Amino acid sequence: MAIKRLFIANRGEIAVRIIRAAKAMGIHTIQAHSEADADMLAVRLADEAVCIGPAQAALSYLNVEGVVAAAKATHADAVHPGYGFLAENAGFVRALDAAGIIFVGPSADTIDAMGDKVSARQAAQAAGVPVVPGSKGRVETIDDAVDVAAKIGYPVMIKAAAGGGGKGIRIADTEAELRKMAPQAQAEAKASFGDGGLYLERAIQSPRHIEVQIMGDGTNAVHYFERECSLQRRRQKVWEEAGAECLDESTRAHLCDTAVALAKAVNYVGAGTLEYLYDSVTADFYFIEMNTRIQVEHPVTEMLTGTDLVQEMIHVAGGGKLRQRQSDIIRSGHAIEVRLNAEDPFLQFMPCPGQITGLRVPEGEGIRFDHFLYEGYQIPPFYDSLLGKLIVHGRDRQAAIDRLFTALKGLEIEGVKTTKPLHLALAQDASVRSDDFHTQWLEPWLASGNLKPTPEITGGTS
Repeated sequence: MAIKRLFIANRGEIAVRIIRAAKAMGIHTIQAHSEADADMLAVRLADEAVCIGPAQAALSYLNVEGVVAAAKATHADAVHPGYGFLAENAGFVRALDAAGIIFVGPSADTIDAMGDKVSARQAAQAAGVPVVPGSKGRVETIDDAVDVAAKIGYPVMIKAAAGGGGKGIRIADTEAELRKMAPQAQAEAKASFGDGGLYLERAIQSPRHIEVQIMGDGTNAVHYFERECSLQRRRQKVWEEAGAECLDESTRAHLCDTAVALAKAVNYVGAGTLEYLYDSVTADFYFIEMNTRIQVEHPVTEMLTGTDLVQEMIHVAGGGKLRQRQSDIIRSGHAIEVRLNAEDPFLQFMPCPGQITGLRVPEGEGIRFDHFLYEGYQIPPFYDSLLGKLIVHGRDRQAAIDRLFTALKGLEIEGVKTTKPLHLALAQDASVRSDDFHTQWLEPWLASGNLKPTPEITGGTS
């Protein structure tokens, strides 16, 4: 059925993004919000809004029963979960199914299969996708972990079987470190995801983090090429690019083909991202996990290919077939996205919620700023610190970096500290400009004092 009334079960910039995509399709939008978010921009932009609970996410955005009840009460045809919160919660999808409401995303069974790293790994192997050498399934005891590590070789990465965002991950170089770190990883995974299950992988030294954007309609699937997401702090991405300059064309084609093969193998519906580690020394790549939702960094792919991914996922959720063949999807130029967080990069990235006292957004060809800000808006302290994403497009990577630097200089977010100085410094760094970095590059760069509060990168309060 075509979706006519869409309930947005998220907040912040992704809620604004979904509302704008849905309105362009002629769809009535219903914005969910907590008591703390009653004044957020998404509430103002939506056709209607409904409060789903108090500020605490557990009692509002994460409350399956409350969200489903609100969607039913507002006669929603479908629910878009955005990213985070309930976006990859199979129980939420089943509750919506029982209520006769469409979930804009894959089925509960697919989320179960691909959300668990062990079963996702098994699905990838069955589809012929290369995986990092590791345990065949969950590791139940420390002695089992030691046996696996002896077979695959140190260093090993200890990972939570469920969840993501870098939670539960440890790297052990020796058996002694493994015996010490595995219980810590179990405890963190249990606290974060309610599941203390672990599995082991060989740690690839200084890899690149490459991911492929796919879209499926349950029968067919296509890819929208790859993104490079290697600039990370505490395993959280801060700067993303499309495409990945480190790949040659044959490797790019093989990588993207494996992503489509896996999406087809699991009858995938909606937008999804397959994440890989790429060894630039050997030119080998390995599947690590699948995110069964729209990603924070999806705009760089939209800038690269000219496709509105949010509209496409709403279309297929309503029963539509893919509107593009693979041959229709063309790469053009280069795109970069940086995440602007309400954090002080000169004080260990301490969160800095507050009131937006001034806002100036850069405009022009190849510049986009996805955000949920307005002058006078009070940023609540209860949620993620992401304020917005600055995305630029250029004819090539160097032109995109130059445009990013100019756009950053023109972006002013007054009243709070932001991570703008970090991105200005990175845009001028010789290693970044020469594409010479990897997933472990940024933290030593920060620790070495490369980020300094100079007038060139501060230029004010933002």
